[in-house]
Amino acid sequence: MRGELRAELERAWHVEVGDARAARGSGDRSALWRHLGRAHVVSQPLAGLHVRTHASMLVQGVRERRSREVLGQVLRMAVAGPASLAGRYPLGNTGGADVRATVPMVIPDDPAPVLGRVPLARRAAASER
Repeated sequence: MRGELRAELERAWHVEVGDARAARGSGDRSALWRHLGRAHVVSQPLAGLHVRTHASMLVQGVRERRSREVLGQVLRMAVAGPASLAGRYPLGNTGGADVRATVPMVIPDDPAPVLGRVPLARRAAASER
């Protein structure tokens, strides 16, 4: 993946993670999970950030004592990196245990342009699932 595209995805991820932290600080769990889900969407093409996003979801699941979320994130962490490296991930999936890990979802409008520039072979492989 080109450096410029990688940098855009990383910036978008940092914004979402920062917004998730702010939401956690203000006690807004709904916003926290929304931002973590958006961080997941933009991190999918980048193995390291993809795994880190699932780790953040795991930590939040532990904080909230949600055993289903914790188990779901442990399983997702095991496959997130290899899936990203292989380009086999469900586009737009928000990554929480409340959605099936293999189901593509609608990509929010604002990250759609940058995600649309992810190499076609990776997007095509990902959307086949």
